[in-house]
Amino acid sequence: MIRIVKKKNKIREELLSKIEWACSLNSIKFEHIRIYEGCLRIIEHTNLAYVEPHRVIIKDTLFLFFNEHDYFYVRDLRYKYPLSQLKDYIERLL
Repeated sequence: MIRIVKKKNKIREELLSKIEWACSLNSIKFEHIRIYEGCLRIIEHTNLAYVEPHRVIIKDTLFLFFNEHDYFYVRDLRYKYPLSQLKDYIERLL
């Protein structure tokens, strides 16, 4: 039987502060942001693993973040942007 082990992956404090900073510059209160932390899924007795990204919903738009990455993704993993452009991207949503 295949068993999948799920391990929590806490969002890094520096990544969370960058998200808070970009939202505060665009006058979005942190209470209006939904954050779902990702996890690591491992299939036991194999070498297969999947890192689930942190999901952040701002203004009904899904943003995906990984710890220690300099990019964020919008809606899915096909659209990648530098983390330095997060403030500008959120500004376009308003």
